[in-house]
Amino acid sequence: MEQEIGKIKKSGTTEIIIKVDDFGGEKGVTIREYITTERYTGFTKQGTRIPADKWKEFRDIINKVNL
Repeated sequence: MEQEIGKIKKSGTTEIIIKVDDFGGEKGVTIREYITTERYTGFTKQGTRIPADKWKEFRDIINKVNL
């Protein structure tokens, strides 16, 4: 089960992909960079995964950001 939630354009060749997935039997949210270049197209090692049981805590912290 994998569901892409959205994309954010970071630069001309890089997007940030947010998706809900099931890794090792544990649901969570994965946030990773995806690049498109002549040499490589695909996900980079840059990113993080928030397990479902930590999602509320993560969301509460993000909601404190005031730009």
